[in-house]
Amino acid sequence: MSIDNKIETRINKAKGGTIFFADDFIDLGNQSTIHTILHRLEKRKVLSRVAHGIYAKPKVSELLNQEILPSAEEIAKAIAKRDKAKLLPSGSYAQYALGLSTQVPLRLVYYTDGKTRTIKVGNRTIQFKRTSPKNLALSGKVSKLVVQALRDIGSDKVSPEEQEKIIQLLKKEDIKDLKQDIALAPQWIAEIMAKAL
Repeated sequence: MSIDNKIETRINKAKGGTIFFADDFIDLGNQSTIHTILHRLEKRKVLSRVAHGIYAKPKVSELLNQEILPSAEEIAKAIAKRDKAKLLPSGSYAQYALGLSTQVPLRLVYYTDGKTRTIKVGNRTIQFKRTSPKNLALSGKVSKLVVQALRDIGSDKVSPEEQEKIIQLLKKEDIKDLKQDIALAPQWIAEIMAKAL
């Protein structure tokens, strides 16, 4: 079986929306050969290129009858998984994810222990910024977003409505994770978070 066929077979076995990196096929040939094959597969619509060196197997929406590409968030998570790096959404994205803001940030900024880099995905940008291990030690799904969102808003600018919404969201958090994250959060944020206990 040719390298082309091996790569195409691997892609065909994956489900729609799967993200592929050129490095995923490095066991089949050298880098320039793989890039050439991926480019050919893109032309044949077997793959869609979502960013430099990042591809996705097309997924078609039955409702809209059009191709759906992975979101910038899914791409960021796939990059972190590949690099075995931790990710922490920054303030404006954390506010959006928690429903404190309705504005979809065009620039997604993630703190990471991986490489610092910027990736363009359509009209959006994903930026990875290095941060200290302490910031990445937050473990709760909701509480780590809360810490970032509140840092972004600022201690004197948090409205009573925002505080109430945050407290309600934190009540759904795993109690062990919440307690651990309260211990890691800045004092003023820890005081707001503690109201959920």
